[in-house]
Amino acid sequence: MRAVIMPVLTLSAILLSQSAMAGELVINYDGSDPAPKESFTMVIDEFKKANPDIDVKWNVFDHEGYKTSIRNFLTAEPPDICAWYAGNRMAPFVKAGFFEDVSDVWEEAGYNESLASTKESMTIDGKKWGVPYTYYQWGVYYRKDIFEKLGIPVPKNWEEFLAACKTLKDNGVTPITIGTKFLWTTAGVFDYLDLRVNGYDFHNKLTAGEIKYTDPRVQKVFDRWDELVKPGYFIDNHSTYSWQEALAPMVQGDAAMYVMGNFCVAPLKQAGLTDDTLGFFQFPEITAGLPKAEDAPTDTFHIPAKATNKADAKKFLAFIGQPEIQTKWNEILGQLPVNNKSQVADDPFLQAGFEVLSDASGIAQFYDRDTDAQMAKAGMEGFQEYMMHPERREKILKKLDKVQERVNRKK
Repeated sequence: MRAVIMPVLTLSAILLSQSAMAGELVINYDGSDPAPKESFTMVIDEFKKANPDIDVKWNVFDHEGYKTSIRNFLTAEPPDICAWYAGNRMAPFVKAGFFEDVSDVWEEAGYNESLASTKESMTIDGKKWGVPYTYYQWGVYYRKDIFEKLGIPVPKNWEEFLAACKTLKDNGVTPITIGTKFLWTTAGVFDYLDLRVNGYDFHNKLTAGEIKYTDPRVQKVFDRWDELVKPGYFIDNHSTYSWQEALAPMVQGDAAMYVMGNFCVAPLKQAGLTDDTLGFFQFPEITAGLPKAEDAPTDTFHIPAKATNKADAKKFLAFIGQPEIQTKWNEILGQLPVNNKSQVADDPFLQAGFEVLSDASGIAQFYDRDTDAQMAKAGMEGFQEYMMHPERREKILKKLDKVQERVNRKK
């Protein structure tokens, strides 16, 4: 087994490094940080033990270098396996014919059941195009001690959520903290409101550019958002805070909730919160009876359509979806395994996230992964502007329609 570090590569360097030999499996991977690299080394070692006849060569890229290189190496001389993301983020490569249909791997390995929570996000035109190995949940992180002190039950639906916000506000606690300085946190709120108002299929069509932002069903999303923005349920001056800076009001007890990903737990605990004062709950139901889909950015592996060793590549994909492998892998990553037969680390937040995602009706990748990059930038700028100036809502939505039209014309 050989690992090659590739921070930023020229196309010629990539081609030289990927000259596959018979019986050799070449993998391009974008996990250059310590935990991803350590965990993937473990995976390769385990795969080698199970397949001693396969010589594995893996190239490690930094994230940004990988994003700019993948189209080049998929076009010119692709590896046998490459890392990428689920959902609309993989759609351009599927539609361009760069990824191999791996529906047979899913069928033979039983992944339609054990990886069911990500089945929709891995499916295009009825076929599977890769295998997921890790994700993390989004939801509402909250101050358990403040809720208990004020007698607030954990909200299960929108009416209870608004009631919790009112009680907090009436008692001098800002209901929701958020830092929108870098925009993307607004997308987490938008995603959840849309998923709970309109559902997973609608959300996918919207982010795919098939539904206008001025559509009455999107207006209903902003009607619900109005119910949080107009009473002042978010912290003041949120556009001046990063997501990390917005943790402070929650730590200090000045705010009580944060719509965020599970990566917020570590800094909140480092700042002094504990399992007794910090809790997590699933974003509440809005449209009664609508199946609950979740935001859970999912990392995946794929077989390039022009790979030279597809037989061993399929063995690798079948291997990495196994529950025991995903258990070990995610223990090192500190994230959630996708296989619903895996074991989750003994952490209440990971345990809660695993339960929520295992029962999810669909997995959204997050607005800026599910949407065209130009549209995502304009969308998140519009969401931030709306949160500061809700009276500009109609103007913002019309502007987003125009951006969407330009993006669609380029497709």
